[in-house]
Amino acid sequence: MTAGTLTLVSGESGRGHIRLAAAGVWTAENAGAIEPLIEAATRPIPSLKSISIDTANIERLDSFGAWLLERALRTWRDRECEANIVGLKDDYRGLFEKVHAATQKLPPPPKKRNSIVATLDSVGRTMVAVFDDLVLLAQMVGSVMTAFGRVLLHPSRFRFTSMVNHLERVGWHALPIILLITVLIGAILAQQGIFHFRKFGADIYVVDMVGVLVLRELGVLIVCIMIAGRSGSSYTAELGAMKMREEVDALRTMGFDPVEVLILPRILAIVIAVPILTLFGSLAALYGGGLVAWLYGGIAPEVFLSRLREAISMQTFEVGMLKAPFMALVIGVVACVEGLQVQGSAESLGERTTNSVVKSIFLVIVLDGFFAMFFASIGL
Repeated sequence: MTAGTLTLVSGESGRGHIRLAAAGVWTAENAGAIEPLIEAATRPIPSLKSISIDTANIERLDSFGAWLLERALRTWRDRECEANIVGLKDDYRGLFEKVHAATQKLPPPPKKRNSIVATLDSVGRTMVAVFDDLVLLAQMVGSVMTAFGRVLLHPSRFRFTSMVNHLERVGWHALPIILLITVLIGAILAQQGIFHFRKFGADIYVVDMVGVLVLRELGVLIVCIMIAGRSGSSYTAELGAMKMREEVDALRTMGFDPVEVLILPRILAIVIAVPILTLFGSLAALYGGGLVAWLYGGIAPEVFLSRLREAISMQTFEVGMLKAPFMALVIGVVACVEGLQVQGSAESLGERTTNSVVKSIFLVIVLDGFFAMFFASIGL
């Protein structure tokens, strides 16, 4: 097979009409012979109004040859000359159309906007996204409540085994890291308190500080932040992977409600597990604080326990424990919503998992602030 050729068939440049004929093999192997032909054919010709290339005699054409022909057409069209291909075989029409579509000019870049307008636009889009997230959270809460109502009416529909499995993973498997972190938090609080209170001779008040902070605020807050990063991200990743593999759609096709099958057991498991973890975490933090107070501050364990009984009350403990199930519900709902928003890519899964952790921690802290104002208003 001969290398590609490009010859003049008819027409005169002075009359403004030219017809060229392409023949032979227009592939990358013959690039050295074809490219000079294209260069010569696309030289500026005065008064040229239209040009056509007859490709009926092309024996072979690959993407390189199609690109050369497309480049020639674009060059002529840029000079306001009508250019087209005729006689293209059906075998090569799809290839040429793909090359033509891939070489279209990019749209012009958007005009630079005023910085104030751009800032307002960004703020507006962010607020719309926040509103959409709140709508999704409200819809998920409604769906979970509906599914819970159906389960109460028909207990046999509840996936008890699934809930126990998730309870083990969220609660029992998380207990070691929760205990370790809370012991360290309690120890750090006590050490810093003793270091600063000692300047005023008020070492004993460290017990008050550790007891109230741990039982009322830090115990539940640290536990929920840990659960959001550990179990919330796990929920999002699991549901997202199911969404990518179309398992959620398969459940709907088989007549099952994904909220009842997948989400309700997870929500109940985390709502049950977090208060239990908060209890153990608070006790561990008090133990860490008492240990440091003894070894670093010289406060004997019996003195620490005696002062702790005076500093805290059952209400202090109840305030912290009442927050736990609500924070757990927020973590579970956010994690499940983000998991069901995953699209069909690993990038989407990673993005939604990150969003789940960030949004859960943010909402937990906001919820803690609301609880603080509420309990302050009723005198607790």
